Amino acid sequence: MQLEEIIAKLGLENSHLADGDLAVVSPINGAVIGRVNSSSARQIEKAIAAASLAFEQWRSVPAPKRGDVIRVFGDSLRKHKEPLGALVTLETGKIQQEGLGEVQEMIDICDFAVGLSRQLYGRVIASERFEHRMSETWHPIGPIGIISAFNFPVAVWCWNTALAVVCGNSVIWKPSEKTPITALACHKIFSEAMEQVGDIPGGLSQLIIGDAEIGAQLVADNRVPVISATGSTAMGREVGPVVAARFGRSILELGGNNAVIVTSSANLDMAVRAILFGAVGTAGQRCTSTRRLFAHEEIYDRLVQALKNAYRNIRIDNPIHENALVGPLINGQAFDTMQKALDKAAADGCDITGGERVLEDEYPDAYYVRPALVEVRTFEQTVQNETFAPILYIYPYRELQEAIRLHNDVPQGLSSAIFTNDIREAEQFTSSVGSDCGIANVNIGTSGAEIGGAFGGEKETGGGRESGSDAWKGYMRRATSTVNYSAELPLAQGIEFNL
Repeated sequence: MQLEEIIAKLGLENSHLADGDLAVVSPINGAVIGRVNSSSARQIEKAIAAASLAFEQWRSVPAPKRGDVIRVFGDSLRKHKEPLGALVTLETGKIQQEGLGEVQEMIDICDFAVGLSRQLYGRVIASERFEHRMSETWHPIGPIGIISAFNFPVAVWCWNTALAVVCGNSVIWKPSEKTPITALACHKIFSEAMEQVGDIPGGLSQLIIGDAEIGAQLVADNRVPVISATGSTAMGREVGPVVAARFGRSILELGGNNAVIVTSSANLDMAVRAILFGAVGTAGQRCTSTRRLFAHEEIYDRLVQALKNAYRNIRIDNPIHENALVGPLINGQAFDTMQKALDKAAADGCDITGGERVLEDEYPDAYYVRPALVEVRTFEQTVQNETFAPILYIYPYRELQEAIRLHNDVPQGLSSAIFTNDIREAEQFTSSVGSDCGIANVNIGTSGAEIGGAFGGEKETGGGRESGSDAWKGYMRRATSTVNYSAELPLAQGIEFNL
C-alpha cells in the first residue's frame, strides 16, 4: 500500500503533511515521506489548558459512559487496521505483520478498557470502631501526559489513553518526533470517535508534536499530575526528577537488556524460535528484545549452531515485502551505535557472527543489518548496557543459580524467560529468588506481552506498569473514607480525649 493510498484511507489532509518544519523520514529507504508542524510553546500551553478544562467535565461522567468512547474508538481501529498498520510500517520500518500486530494491541486494550469501565472497584475495610464503615475509593486524577517512543508509535499511546480516559482523565500526547504521522492518524480516528458518541469535552485528547524541548514543557507543568514516558533510561533520568520535584507521578517504561536462560532439559526447537523472534523482531528495536542468552554447557554447542543456521535463513528486506522478517534500523545513528558495540565485543575477544550492513546498494540511505550473534567465552559480568539493535550476547553456564545471578546482574529489569522441562527450575526462576524482572516467562520468549497482564519492569526500567491487571490505578487517586453512623465519637486506637 502506497503512502498516498494510506493517507486517503485514514482521511488525513495532505496539506498538513507537506509544509511543516519537521521532516519525517522513512527508515525503509531514507526518503522524506512528510513534513509536519511542530507545536509552539504557546500551542502546548493551550493544549494543557484545554485538557485541564476537559478533565473538570469528564471526571463527572459515569465510567460506563466514558467507556463508550473507547468502544467506538476500538471499532474504528478495526476498520482502519490495514492502512494504520501500513503507516506504522512506513514510519518505523517494521514488517507488515508487526505493523498490523501493533494496531491489534490497540484494539485489544480498548476491549480491556471497555470492560474495565464497569470494574473500577474500591473496597470496604473493617473498622475497629463500633458503627463505623471504612472504604477505599478511586477517583480521576487529572490530565495525563503521554510521551511515546518510535518503536511502538501507536500501541503504547493507546495502552495509556484507553485506561486514562475510562478512569475519567484527559490526555496529552507527545509522540516521538520520528513518528508523528501515525500520531496524527490516531488523533483523527479518536476525535471522530468522540464526535460519534457526542457530548464529549473537546479538549479530552490533545496532541503536541516536536522534539525533546516540547516534551520538557509538558513534563514540567504542574497541571499534569501523571507523566507516562516510554524511552531510554537516559530519558527517564531526565523526566523522573522533574516530575518528582513538583510532586507529580511518573509511569516510566525504560530500557530492557532482557535475557533468556536455556537449561539442559529444554525443548531446543521451541527455544530457538523464541530466541530468534525475541532477538531479531523489529530489528532488535523492542524494549522487550532478547539481548542476552545463557545456555547450559551441555546444550551450548547445539543451541548456538541451531541459532546460526536459523540466522542464515532470516529474510532481511524492505518490510513492505511479504517475505521480509527483518526490516531496517530506524536511522544511521542506530547503525553506528550497533557497530560500536560490536567493535567493543571484538576487542574483548568475542566471536561475532553477522552484524554487517546489507542492501546498501539498493537502499543507500537506509540501514539494513544482518542480526549479530556474539559468543562471550570468558566473562565475569554480562553486558551492562542495552544496544537498541539486533545483537544477541551468548554465555555458557553450568549451574542454574549462577545463571540467575548473572541474569539479574544488570541495571535493567524488564523481561526475562527460561526454557526448561524441569518444574523445579521453572518454579525457582519465577520465585522471589529467581528473575528480578517485571516479566518472567517459562517456555515463552521475552517479547510479545499480552495486554491482560501489567506491563513494566524494575530497577532502571523505571518501575512503572501499563496495560492490564490493576495498572489502571496509576491513572487515578485513592481516597480512604470513614463514615460514623453512631451517636458517639470514638477515636481510633482507643484514645480518649475528654474536654
